[in-house]
Parts: sequence; C-alpha cells; structure tokens
Amino acid sequence: MQYFDCDKIQFEGPGSKNALSFKHYNPEELIDGKSMKDHLRFAGAYWHVMRNDLSDPFGAGTANMPWDDGSDSVDNAIKRVDVFFEFLEKTGIEYYCWHDRDIAPELNDLSASHAALDAVVAKLKEKQSETGVKLLWGTACLFSHPRYAHGAATSPDASVYAYAGAQVKKALECTKELDGLGYTFWGGREGYATLLNTNMKRELDHLAAFFHMAVDHAKKIGFDGPFYIEPKPREPSTHQYDSDAAACLNFLRQYDLMDHFKLNIETNHATLAGHTMEHELTVSAEAGMLGSIDANRGDTLVGWDTDQFPTDIYLATQVMLVVLDMGGLTTGGLNFDAKRRRESHEPIDLIHAHIGGMDAFARGLKIASAIRNDGRLAKFVDERYGSFNSGIGADIESGKCSFEDLEKFAFANGEPTLASGRQEMLENLINEFI
Repeated sequence: MQYFDCDKIQFEGPGSKNALSFKHYNPEELIDGKSMKDHLRFAGAYWHVMRNDLSDPFGAGTANMPWDDGSDSVDNAIKRVDVFFEFLEKTGIEYYCWHDRDIAPELNDLSASHAALDAVVAKLKEKQSETGVKLLWGTACLFSHPRYAHGAATSPDASVYAYAGAQVKKALECTKELDGLGYTFWGGREGYATLLNTNMKRELDHLAAFFHMAVDHAKKIGFDGPFYIEPKPREPSTHQYDSDAAACLNFLRQYDLMDHFKLNIETNHATLAGHTMEHELTVSAEAGMLGSIDANRGDTLVGWDTDQFPTDIYLATQVMLVVLDMGGLTTGGLNFDAKRRRESHEPIDLIHAHIGGMDAFARGLKIASAIRNDGRLAKFVDERYGSFNSGIGADIESGKCSFEDLEKFAFANGEPTLASGRQEMLENLINEFI
C-alpha cells in the first residue's frame, strides 16, 4: 500500500508550476565538479517524518498517519519502516537519522526494549539493502522518559546513569549493525534547572566519563565513525551544558575528547543560543570540528524550538559558503530535523515540506559556489588583513613579537588610519547573486 499520493519527485526546473517537483534540486547536476546530492547529503529525520503527531504545548496532535495504529507494538514499529522508506524513495533522500525510541517502542523492561530494537533494526537493515539508503547517524533518546527528569549522564542518581549507559551501548551497537556513518549525543536534559541543588563540576566530570566509555566501546565493537555533540542552550533545561559550539569545544578540550568528537550544528539551536547559524558553523569549522548539520530554522517571535523547514535562501547560502570553504561534508550531511506546521497535517505535506527545504539548499549551494568562483568577497577579506602579510603583522602571526616590539612600531608609525569595513557594499555584492 502507498501512503504518499505522488510519484517520485523529479527535477523540472524553475519554470515548472508543478508543486510536486524540484525547481532547483537536480541531484546529478555538477557544482564545482561534484554532484548536488553529494554536496548536500540530505537526510530524513525518522522522529519528525514518522513519529511527530504535530502536538504542541497547547493542543493534541493533528497529523493524519494512516499507517500507524497508535500502539506500542513491535509490529506497528516494523510497519512504519516500510512507510518511511516509501517517503525516502519518493523524495530521493539517500540518508536518514533516528533515535532508538523513535524506531522501536520502550517496553516494560530494558531487555524487552532491546529485543524490540533488534527486531526493527533487522527490518531497517533489510530496507537499506534493498534501496541503498544509508544511516547518517543514530542516537539514544535520553530525555523523554521520566527516569531522565534530572538528566542521564549528568543525573545525580548512579542507577539512572547506568541505565543511560546501557541504552547508549545498545544504540551504538545498532548504529554499527546498520553501518551508520556517525553517532550523535544531544543532551536534552544534561544541564540544570537550578544551581541550588547542582554540583556542576561533578556533573561535567560524569558526562566526560560517559563519553570516554562510549569511545572505548566504539573501539571494542569496531565502530569507526565520529561522535557528534549537538549544541543547544536551553529548553527543556534552564541551562544545558552543550549550550553552544564554543562551550562544546571547551568541554571537549578540557576532557581530552577532541580526537573523537565533532559537532552537529542545528539552526534553531543557534537561534536559541543568541547566535546566527553562520556564527555557530564558523566557530565549528574553523576549529576543524564541523561534522554534520541539522537543517531547519526557528522563529524569533516564538520562544521555543519550532523546528521549521528551512526556506530562507540567505540562510541556505550562508550555510553552504561555510561548508564549501571547509571542503564539504563527508561523514555528516544535511539532516532535516524539521516538522510541518500543525495546520499541514496530511501525509503529502511531508513531501511538500522536504521539497521546499531541498530546493532552498540547492539554491544556496549554487549561489555559494558562484560567490566563491567570483572571488570578490574572498579578495576583500584577504586584503582587509593584508597588513599581517609582511612587516610587523607577519612578525605577530609568526610569534616573533614582544610588547617592546609593538611599542617601538607604534612610536615610529603614529596614529593608525583605518580602512572602511564596507559592510553595505558586501551585502550588496551578496544580493547580486541572490
């Protein structure tokens, strides 16, 4: 039975009026010698496509999901897999991501939950073999169950910490079984509600120990993909320890984990952290730590994680400029951690939503490539720092200068004359391409 009332979505070009077609995403089109699909590496988020009922804090779900009988049975979970792969086939998306509790139910005890997960993973493996679709990354849901109300790897209760470790062990083994390219940690409850009852130092030490155990187990089972941390500042916790890219990098350096982790940056989380996506990506990429991207957007008028589909061409261009500048995504991709609006409740709306996101990033890719090939933006930035290419600037960058040297130069050269930053000119330049 088919649940999405359309054929496979085809590229028809910007002149097409067919809503169920790509206007800009042409998978095999070469951009700088590489196909669009290899540049963009789109992934579907199992939790939003198959499990999000479109509920919000003020109302029950509205989503029509005719494939789902509403039960926590393993049979129902296995049935969802076929529907999800129908969705991937019709959109042409070649990767996907999951949480353990999205693909399989949490049952009456850990053994039963493990068995349910094994059954669904076997079905996923079968479908991957049939279709060539790959698992971009897996993860464990360490935030939904009431046992994790005070955190998982930062819980003050050692028995909760142990349970979380058992859950991650299994999820990592399932990721390995499915040839997953990476494994993600999102610390949804790894933080605090109040410092009145929190020993932050112990919690961070425990979290680092947890990550080192994950690294050790990955080596033991032969999983060689990167681990990702996904920063988010708050919600549901008042403060989460993975609050932004810089905080995550500091944590990884402090606890000797830099060699094993990269960052998975999400647009909506960057917004909640008071940053732009461009900022968070740049911080990560310039540290050599940008691994993967959750492609969505937030709403500055709404104070929570709205996870809207990315349709902003400026945003997509900014993202792809950073990605192209760092040489492209490899083990990671663009995962649509995004959900339809409550009012868009029919199954076909999932297709429309992903078409929009894929077209937006295809445009962003083409625009970013054109900007880089044009060269004026990069030339301006290079020339702005030209004083560091020789003389006192080169000595500063090579570590040869002392304060005495700087003082001598300042006395000899007098008051500096500043060049304009030309922000408006550069914004106009970007608009030439958009």
